[in-house]
Parts: sequence; structure tokens; C-alpha cells
Amino acid sequence: MLRFFSNRPVFLLSLASSLSLISVAQVTPHKSPLLPLSESILMRIPADYRAEAQAKIKQTEEIQQQAEKMPDNELVATILHVLGDMPSESTFLLDRLEKEPSAALRIDVIRGLEKHWQGGQDISALEHHASSDPDVTVSIAAAEMLKEARIDSLNRLLNARLGSAVAAGDIHSAGLVLDEQKLLQQTRYGIGFPSFMRMPPPLFSVAPADKPIRVLAFGDFGTGSAAQKQTAAAMVAYHKTHPFDFGLTLGDNFYARGMNSPDDPRWQTQWEQLYSPMHIPFYAVLGNHDWSGADSPAAEVLYSAKSQSWHMPAPYYTFTAGSVQFFAFDTPAVDEAELKWLDEELGKSTAQWKIVYGHYHIYSATRGDNKELIARLLPILKKHNVDVYLNGHDHNLQELKPEGSVHFFVSGGGGAGLYEMNPYDRSVFRQKVNGFTVLEADSKTLAICFIGTDGSELYRRTLTK
Repeated sequence: MLRFFSNRPVFLLSLASSLSLISVAQVTPHKSPLLPLSESILMRIPADYRAEAQAKIKQTEEIQQQAEKMPDNELVATILHVLGDMPSESTFLLDRLEKEPSAALRIDVIRGLEKHWQGGQDISALEHHASSDPDVTVSIAAAEMLKEARIDSLNRLLNARLGSAVAAGDIHSAGLVLDEQKLLQQTRYGIGFPSFMRMPPPLFSVAPADKPIRVLAFGDFGTGSAAQKQTAAAMVAYHKTHPFDFGLTLGDNFYARGMNSPDDPRWQTQWEQLYSPMHIPFYAVLGNHDWSGADSPAAEVLYSAKSQSWHMPAPYYTFTAGSVQFFAFDTPAVDEAELKWLDEELGKSTAQWKIVYGHYHIYSATRGDNKELIARLLPILKKHNVDVYLNGHDHNLQELKPEGSVHFFVSGGGGAGLYEMNPYDRSVFRQKVNGFTVLEADSKTLAICFIGTDGSELYRRTLTK
């Protein structure tokens, strides 16, 4: 299913990681001890909510130190979200919603109870505030939450239909249901992306067929963090002694909800200043964070016309370089049309090597098996003897056991916070570090290398034909 983020404060994903949001983040919990909220945090929480927060919420010292740096309004909204994710706190928050004199706090409570509304609980309180709250901003917030709750209700109906299709082995029908669910999610989060912008261009070439190539690849980077800058600097340094012909991005190009427009100032600070010094073109794909902003998918496609280094002609497309044909695949919004396109383009390919790259994993020691892509994408990769499937999404570096001709690599160490990995029988190599991938190909060999931020080679796999 298409995984968008909600209207939650971005910091909530960290603060609540050891609470109810662990199922969303799908990351191994922090091993540091969980502590009661500090007095300095508690004193910034409104008095009517302080005792509940003190009794119910615990977090690591590191996360609490980050929370202390948040503005008061963001901290309070985050605390109410954490409480709202606890079923035992729903009654308390619903009672506060009716008594709360502050419009801003009523909005925070409405949003904090998101999980309660999503669960199909009584939404009469939302309907009341949407129609009758004395503050129009609260009415609008309630109406937005009603929209999300009703879309969630439709998704539950479709999930039942999806289950029957899967049980019957009807992959085509299951795919159609998933496509409809993704459209509902785009409606839910206001994603505006014209259908004509999804149309891929014809096959194009970026390097002569007889040229050996060296390619940079990385995902999960656009945070503006020190880790992103350090990893980017390592790429630039590596390029000086081992020149790249071009690069690939593997999605989650910009956090937390992509880019606002082709003129967003972060294009300079989080892209051009860090990666353009290599003077190579990059061929990008979208991640779930890129899909999370209403205008971000269109902004990332349209920015191609403004940059010498950034290229995204469509969310999915294919091109050749040397002995390789690359297939950029839009995994967060995959639908039947895109799968049909990939099947046809792979069938026409005469390249010595075929590499498909996208954001979501098929296999990973962080999140395990991706059942949707195993059912819908993997059969196409195996049918056409694809050599490599390369993805981001999990913030680490991994190789997984091959399946048929298909070798699986995760390269999500571009600068976002790193993820733990779990015991997993498909693991071949795994390391929780920032870093990037280098692909080297000629007519006989294809090498996949992981490089650390100090420029050292962490791992190498060489395929031959």
C-alpha cells in the first residue's frame, strides 16, 4: 500500500518510536533505557494534560534532549499525539476535547486522536466540531480528520476485497484494489499529480554501448543533517579519484514531505550545493517522503528543467548506459500500468545487464519481506532475468540472497537517521552506517560496492557473464 505520512509533526516519528508508532516506523526500538519525561518537558505541557503525560509517556534521554529543543506548540502537539496513540487515553482526550477552551489545543487533541478516528471509532465528536465549533479553524481541522476517517473506512472495505483476491490467487484483481487504495491515499493527503506527468519518455541513452561505466547510487538523504553533508562530501572526494559517469537516487530525496515547488530554497542547500560539484547528471526516483507532500512529485519532475544535475523525466522511465539498461521504478505509487510498462520494456531490452532501481525494498533485514512487491514486481524481474534490484527506504547498507538471477541490494545510508536490522535468513551483508553504492559495469562484469564516509570499501559483490 502507498505509505504516506499523516499531518503528524515530523518529530513524532522519533518521539513515539518506542510507543505505538513502532509499527509504522518498523524499526528496531532504541536500546537505551526509557525514562519518565523530564521536569523541563513536563512544565511546558498545559496543566490539564501534564499528569497524564507524566504517568504514561517514557522516552530515552537522547530523544528527550531533542524534544527540549522543540518550540512549545510542536512539543505539545507531539505529546498529545503520543497520548492519542494509546487506546487507554482516548476517553481522557475525548473528554478534554469537549472541555478545552483553547482552539489551538482542541485542534491538537483532534489530530492527536488520529489513531482513534482511523480505527473506525465513533466519529460523532468530529462531526459536532466540524459543524458547530465556535472557532472555524477547529471546524476545518475536524472536517479534515473526518475526510481521513471516511477514507480509512473505505480502505477497510477494500482490504476485505483485497484479502479475498489474494486468497483466490487472483493477483490481477488484487492489483486493481491496491491501485484504488493508492488513489484514495492521494486524495487523503491532497497529492496533486497530473496523469500525463506519469507518462514515461521513450528509451534514451546516456553513455555509448561500448563504454565501461561507473555509477553512484544512494537513497534517503535530503535532511540537511550533518550526516547528509558528510556522506555527500565523501561522494565528492571519491569522485575525484574514481570518476562517476552519472548517479542514481533511490528516493526519499527530501524530508519530511518532499519539496514544495521547483523553486523551494532547499533545492540549493540540500541538492545543488552538495552534489552538483561532481558535475554529473543524476537520474532520480521518488520515495514515500517525496510522495508525502501535496506538490512534491510534480516539483521533483519539473525541477529537471531548472538543473543540470537533477533528472526525473517522469516517476518511472528507462535508459541505457554502456552495457547496462537501467529501469527507474516508482515503488510507492506502483500500479498496473507501471507494471505493464516494466514488463514490456524488460521484454524489449537487449542489454547485457539489467538493473531495476526504486525506493521500496523487496527483501530487507530491517522490514522483512515486502509482500506486495514480492507478489507484483518480483515475478516480472525473474521472468526477464533482471540482474540487480537496488533500493533505499531502509537507512543502512545490505545485500540479500539472490532469487534466480536477481540480486538484491539496499543503499539507504545517504544521510537520514540510521535503522537497526533484525535477524533475517536472507542477509548476505549488512551494516548500519552512512555510505553509498558504486556500480561498475562492462560487457563481462558488474560490480556492486558499498563505500563508507571515510572512502573505504565496505563490501564488494562482482557478477560475471
